[in-house]
Amino acid sequence: MDDATGDAEHGACDAAVTLAFSVLGKRWNGMILSSLGAGVTTFVGLRRAVSGISDAVLSDRLTELAGAGLAVRTVDPGPPISVSYELTDAGRRLLPVLDDLGAWAWENLAPTGMSSDR
Repeated sequence: MDDATGDAEHGACDAAVTLAFSVLGKRWNGMILSSLGAGVTTFVGLRRAVSGISDAVLSDRLTELAGAGLAVRTVDPGPPISVSYELTDAGRRLLPVLDDLGAWAWENLAPTGMSSDR
């Protein structure tokens, strides 16, 4: 592989990682995705599962995750009207990656004394 090809591949990887973290790096998104990993739930169920999040932020994050193709919002016209949320296939494939990233971060980025390696 020549330098130009290597640079292009590194640039593409950097762009992909930057794109991923533009969604995943926002506060609450990891917890929301993890909660959705347990199965279909409602807005109220998510609000209970993600302690401390406001309704407005939860709504914004769910819209963002749906826009990124990681979650889907389903409206059942009822009566009564019901709205549920669940992960898409892409969202489900992301969960083990987030688990691995969390484990790596804990081992390598945690403050001194919090990791078993340090």
